[in-house]
Amino acid sequence: MLDVTGMTTAEVCDVVAEQQPAGVLTFSEYQIVQAAAIAERCSLPFHDVRTGATLTDKLRQRQVMAEAGVQTTRSVVVRDSVEARAAALEVGLPAVVKPRYGAGSVDTCRVDSADQCMQVVTEFLANSTNRGGREFVVEELLVGDPTAAGERWGDYVSVESVVHDGHIQNVCVTGKLPLAEPFRESGTVLPATISDELAQAVIETEQAALRALGVRHGVTHTEVKLTPNGPRVIEVNGRVGAGVMDLLQRYAGYDLVRVAITLALGRPVRVPPIRLRQVAFEYLIAPPIDARRLLSIEGVEEVSEVPGVGYVEVFGEPGQRINWREGSMAYLGIIYGGAPSHDGVLAAFAEIEARLQIKYEL
Repeated sequence: MLDVTGMTTAEVCDVVAEQQPAGVLTFSEYQIVQAAAIAERCSLPFHDVRTGATLTDKLRQRQVMAEAGVQTTRSVVVRDSVEARAAALEVGLPAVVKPRYGAGSVDTCRVDSADQCMQVVTEFLANSTNRGGREFVVEELLVGDPTAAGERWGDYVSVESVVHDGHIQNVCVTGKLPLAEPFRESGTVLPATISDELAQAVIETEQAALRALGVRHGVTHTEVKLTPNGPRVIEVNGRVGAGVMDLLQRYAGYDLVRVAITLALGRPVRVPPIRLRQVAFEYLIAPPIDARRLLSIEGVEEVSEVPGVGYVEVFGEPGQRINWREGSMAYLGIIYGGAPSHDGVLAAFAEIEARLQIKYEL
């Protein structure tokens, strides 16, 4: 183990290179750029430095996809409230405010007026919870088609892919529950509920984005909005998607972490057809947007007895403060399970919500 705390990227590269590593890999959004620099220094397969920088920069990612003719999504960087107001008028309303560099839906919300955009950015800059810096982007809101995935399901999906020497293999297309306000994931279902035709269009859109961004190696997690005009990329992540990784392991026996390690060692992999034992789900316990403190959480044992529930992890503690701006870091727990059908998954969700009793200070 090497302690590189306080070192510059160049110093980290030199120290790691002395160890002659066999591969470079990260599962953290915030370490992709440095991992790319290490890989380049050690002549090891990973995202190249330019691609790593683009993947972690939400503004640049939009620009590159537009330049390649993949997708144009209006997006403007802002550093103060005055720029925020002008940006909202430029990209059109409603719009989305998010950190230029970030992950997990931290400091991400919808704005419906230029004044609201100015107020939100002012608040975010004054009390930043984002690890990725103090620049934000204001971008066009992608409007979903509520019929694309069916009633009671989210209007977006994620695509997991494995890339080796530029060759892209799709692992799966994963469905979602509707977002918890403002833009927080609330659950995942595998496989997605969309048609085969739409799934193919989603994959084609995702692959076009990966090629435009220069992704040639590694595992990717891409979020795609299902709009009335077809699939549109929300963002491409140059790393493994955590929730989907767990579902694949638990319900298909497919180890995406092992695949990522194999790729990091420079070895090619072949993605087999994914055969799920059941329709798999991940249910995220996301507090309401107006919650300020967790008072109590009861019914956990009862939830574990819901048919199909395989694993319950609750990490919320009574008394802890809650802030929606922390995105996925504000989740109180995760419930994994499986059912014979998508209707069975919805029935399990209804049982979970009936048995789980949570009280908040608002």
